[in-house]
Amino acid sequence: MAQVSCDSCRACCCRLEVMLIAGDDVPDRFVTQDQWGGHVMLRLDDGWCAALDRQTMLCTIYAVRPWICADYQEGEPDCLEQRKLIPLFPARS
Repeated sequence: MAQVSCDSCRACCCRLEVMLIAGDDVPDRFVTQDQWGGHVMLRLDDGWCAALDRQTMLCTIYAVRPWICADYQEGEPDCLEQRKLIPLFPARS
C-alpha cells in the first residue's frame, strides 16, 4: 500500500465528529453544539466538516484546526479504516 499522508488523504477524517476542547481557537462560524451541549465542529449536509474546502479537500483553518485534528495520525489504523469508508478510494487492506 502507498504511504498515506495528509497531502494524499483527501480528508477522510473530515467526516468524523470533532469535539472541541479548551484551548481550541476555531472561528465561531465552524462551531455548533451537539445534543449534549458540547461544542463540536459543524458538519454540512454532505457530512463533511464545514471548514473543509470542497474543491481542494483541504482544511481552510489548518493553522487553527482543533487539537483533535492536529493529533489525528495519518496512516494509523483508524485513519486507514476511515479511508475504506469513503467512496473516493478503493477498499484497501
